[in-house]
Amino acid sequence: MSEMTKFGADLIQAMSEALAHAQGKDVPGIKMHTVDVGAVDAKAIRKKLDLTQDEMATVLGTSPSGYKKWEQGVRQPSGAARTLLRVMDREPEAVLRALSSNEDAAAKEAAH
Repeated sequence: MSEMTKFGADLIQAMSEALAHAQGKDVPGIKMHTVDVGAVDAKAIRKKLDLTQDEMATVLGTSPSGYKKWEQGVRQPSGAARTLLRVMDREPEAVLRALSSNEDAAAKEAAH
């Protein structure tokens, strides 16, 4: 088999395996690892930090309406927002220090 033909056959096999995996089928040699990060209680975390909904949305980089949906249970945060919420829950003082440092830096910048 020529090198190009072997490459083509390998590519077709890889794409077939990827498709089977995407469809949820078992593919020999592929191991699935999942991490259950669970739900986060955005409202409880916000209250712990004594922030308004608008302030919390700003800190998380989301819209106030999107953040309110998290509190109402309509949606759950994902990705970086969920991770930041977990940090905010476990290390609230560190987050508040980081936020106040940003505000202090912004105030100093505005004064110049």
